Amino acid sequence: MDYRIEKDSLGEVKVPANRYWGAQTQRAVENFSVSGRPLPPEMTWAAATIKKAAAMVHRELGLLEESIAGAICAAADRVIAGELADNFVVDIYQAGAGTSFNMNVNEVIANLAEESLGGRPGAYKMVSPNDHVNMAQSTNDVVPSAIRLACLKVSGALVEAVSVLAKAFSDRAEAFREIITTGRTHLQDAVPITLGQEFGGYAHTMTKCSRDLRVHFNRAGILGLGGSAAGTGLNTHPEYQGRIVGTLRELTGFDLSADSNLFAAMASMDVFVDISSRLKLTAVEMLRIANDLRLLASGPTSGLNEIGLPALQPGSSIMPGKVNPVIPEMTAMVAFQVIGHDTCVTLAAQAGQLQLNVMMPVIAYNLLESAKLLTNAARTLADKCVSGIEANVKRCREYFEKSLGTATVLNPVLGYLNTAEVVKESMRTGRSLKEIILERKILSPEELERALDPQSLTRPGILKKDKK
Repeated sequence: MDYRIEKDSLGEVKVPANRYWGAQTQRAVENFSVSGRPLPPEMTWAAATIKKAAAMVHRELGLLEESIAGAICAAADRVIAGELADNFVVDIYQAGAGTSFNMNVNEVIANLAEESLGGRPGAYKMVSPNDHVNMAQSTNDVVPSAIRLACLKVSGALVEAVSVLAKAFSDRAEAFREIITTGRTHLQDAVPITLGQEFGGYAHTMTKCSRDLRVHFNRAGILGLGGSAAGTGLNTHPEYQGRIVGTLRELTGFDLSADSNLFAAMASMDVFVDISSRLKLTAVEMLRIANDLRLLASGPTSGLNEIGLPALQPGSSIMPGKVNPVIPEMTAMVAFQVIGHDTCVTLAAQAGQLQLNVMMPVIAYNLLESAKLLTNAARTLADKCVSGIEANVKRCREYFEKSLGTATVLNPVLGYLNTAEVVKESMRTGRSLKEIILERKILSPEELERALDPQSLTRPGILKKDKK
């Protein structure tokens, strides 16, 4: 491989001649051979957008020459468009705070700008990665702000995907509205419900998750740019903070504002813990529901078999005809991973000291990866599973008719203890509740028919005996 020689404050470094990164990035490549994965592309997009906005502001303030600012903006636009994705190579697990990542962005943009002005990459005679591209900035305020912008960028797709999942459950709830079955608490027979009510609960849960995700992600719109190295704003123009936030608002279309306390904005990762916890909560709810779907579809001959999931692939290499609930299984694994990511974010957020949290790269990775996983899992669960669920009406009806939980309707007439005696007799003799109730003349046939009407059993109401 051909190399060029670049210099930084530590000395000379060999950099691949066909790449636009510089000495500090190359040192990071050599120092951090850990996962082989860089930070997600949304982080590069966000950082490049900040660099462009900073150049625009400094041009307006007369602190950056028109030619240099224009070259930086043009270079940033290429990065924002994803043209040079293979030039962002710093490992997720890197120098604290993301200094290597920030310099990777600075160097690529500087070298692109240098080249566009007729210079040679690595020379930095016209455009400096530190003095020009990073003007009035520090890793310490750029990286947390980039994480915030990246979160906003991925939030739309996630909120939409969870909304699609909620809609899929809502559609099934309407389709199953009249299908009576038995509820289960403690995995034991409980009072009657409709399958539609059950799926309506899932729909409501996912709707709430979608709404809450939107609210919590919106907190990321408060930026701490302008804090510079420690929150004091050293080496920044007095108008810089307000101007760059306004410029970013125009460039991104996001609802952004400037943080009123730059020390807190740089030291505290509370917004990311908040978002991560909401991602975890969504994962927990999806996991719970996915497990319900697996249970309701279990069998088909030896399980509940109340619903049938779409058959997507053979389920066994040895058992012919076996079909497994593969999409709910995938959903469960995604949920486990998101829960693990949340633990990492929590630990990283508490690991900051004094004016800076140096664990920001791993916070960025885990947040964005969780959002991506949940987005894809929610859409897949909706499209390939929930929308194709069918009800086993006959089996549901059998469970309803055999359920001892139906006896609960007798409580207002007999009282809890007397009703329990009827249930125990049914369990001891194998005779149906209906048969015992009629034999004991607890209710007349007409009263019993009204009492056991499926619809009356699945909505508010109190059984009353006819007056003699």
